[in-house]
Amino acid sequence: MSKAAQQLEAFLVDDEPLALKRLARLLRATGRVEIVGSSTDPEEALVSLSEKKVNLIFLDIQMPGMNGFEMLAQLPNQPMVIFTTAFDQYALRAFEVNSIDYLLKPIEAEQLERALNKAEKTCGTEQQPEWRSAVEELAASLRANQTRFPTRIASRLGQRTQFVDLVQVTHFLAENKLTYAVTSTKRYVVDHSIADLEQRLNPINFVRIHRAILLNTNYVHEMHQWFGGRALVQLKDEKRTQLTVARDRVRILKDHLRS
Repeated sequence: MSKAAQQLEAFLVDDEPLALKRLARLLRATGRVEIVGSSTDPEEALVSLSEKKVNLIFLDIQMPGMNGFEMLAQLPNQPMVIFTTAFDQYALRAFEVNSIDYLLKPIEAEQLERALNKAEKTCGTEQQPEWRSAVEELAASLRANQTRFPTRIASRLGQRTQFVDLVQVTHFLAENKLTYAVTSTKRYVVDHSIADLEQRLNPINFVRIHRAILLNTNYVHEMHQWFGGRALVQLKDEKRTQLTVARDRVRILKDHLRS
């Protein structure tokens, strides 16, 4: 069997369960990859990868506890890697560690086919010997600079990817099983849950006020008490959008706005 025709055996790592399920579904639809395993926990993934033989890893970069570069640094041998990320500042750095490709979330079928084509052509070739030092350097750099939060987020529509500046986002909203980045003029679908965004974005600017809402506090115009111990915030956008603050989040938001 030629190198290009070798079976791709993949392991998937992403701390977001929904993103992991979406990727697995897209991969199965191609019929080109055998999914050997998957995990939302990078430490658990390391244990599984020590027991399983794979030649390809789909790996999220920014994960709580251990980032993707740190995880790679702990592998005795590096299989081919396709990074997945919603934050484009990691894309170029991914290539420094000899990755095959990177996929910007939300991942689309066309993106995936392109990456699999590259993986099949590369399958069986030797990795560059300097990969480990590059991985270790990037792992340390990312860990040391975690206070450098993303400034843009990717939103994909069909074959187009649009990068939305976070300073333009008034709030993130979970609705009908989708998450939207809301600006004063438009909504953009993003491939993250509210809980995930709360962990990843700068807490100086973004505060969770409801299980379905992450608020950019720079856009708060007024805050009013409401019934049931809840509150309403009115935004500075043209529509003067009003958002509900859950009872258990009122004090958190008040303290944040005073600080």
